[in-house]
Amino acid sequence: MLSRSARGVAQPQVLRQLRYLSTSGGPSSLLLIEHSGSKIDAGSLSALTAASQLGGEVTGLVVGAPEEVKSVVEQAKRLKGLSKVLHASSPQYAAPLAEQLSPLLQEVLKSSAYTHLVASHSTTGKSLLPRVAAQLDVPAVSDIISVTYGSDGSTTFARPIYAGNAISTVKAPSDIKLKVFTVRGTAFDKASEDGEPVEDKAVDPVEVPDLPTKHLKTSITQSDRPDLGVASRVVSGGRALKSAETFNTTLHPLADVLGAAVGASRAAVDAGYADNSLQVGQTGKVVAPELYIAIGISGAIQHLAGMKDSKMIVAINKDPDAPIFQVADVGLVADLFEAVPELVEKLK
Repeated sequence: MLSRSARGVAQPQVLRQLRYLSTSGGPSSLLLIEHSGSKIDAGSLSALTAASQLGGEVTGLVVGAPEEVKSVVEQAKRLKGLSKVLHASSPQYAAPLAEQLSPLLQEVLKSSAYTHLVASHSTTGKSLLPRVAAQLDVPAVSDIISVTYGSDGSTTFARPIYAGNAISTVKAPSDIKLKVFTVRGTAFDKASEDGEPVEDKAVDPVEVPDLPTKHLKTSITQSDRPDLGVASRVVSGGRALKSAETFNTTLHPLADVLGAAVGASRAAVDAGYADNSLQVGQTGKVVAPELYIAIGISGAIQHLAGMKDSKMIVAINKDPDAPIFQVADVGLVADLFEAVPELVEKLK
């Protein structure tokens, strides 16, 4: 039996059981379905698309507090591409701590012939899946942008490295019986939510005594604008906006008239112009909207890593040699304090 201790390393029997179960048949994936406010996160919808590209069955796992899980399960049952939905509810799962969830995932993994463990490259996915992989002594691949399942049982991934300036191809051979990976949400379309309902099954929560980590609180920034991570239009500002006041008075009217989310460069966040939840870039959020407007952003490589997959990039900067113009589809060399208000008036 697998140890139920959050601190313990998975017993060898688990891997032997995984190898036994996965010797027959094709791929079978377990997808962690994340949610907030009783709504499935967009990143999990993209992760489902990635898991579906492997072929075979995809089983969803919903974990959370009892008051949230029921409605999320009803949504998950209609996700196109899922074969079944498992769910575990307990007050201890109200906050998705890796130390709390990893024993549950290990219990679920050993119950069936799963060949892949998948999650979005979110805060939870980045902390939970590597922990599970380490406890099972298997490798983990993070932030993948493509995935292919081979006829020999191997799985080939592509993932960006060097701030997105190179793409690494990683092949996990068939003798690795469980492949663990997280998915970059902007690289895959979101799965449809209008499929035929599939069966759901409850699984018992795993009690974790002496949890080494405690959740204190969750602080959520309230905004009437679209969520930055999934918005189809984004207006971002850089350090050239000079202050938090001018950042707001310059960018917000443009964002309002476009129905866009507001983002910021790391330099703007570090200078205190914007909250760190708005940071776009290698160490912030990765976005790929239909329209990305970069205002007063020079185009450092760390920022480009977070937005260069946008469908249309518009740059406004008074420096004609700014690196942002090298990736922009449309560029305007002008004083942003004159150009942006004029643009807002014309759009109105």
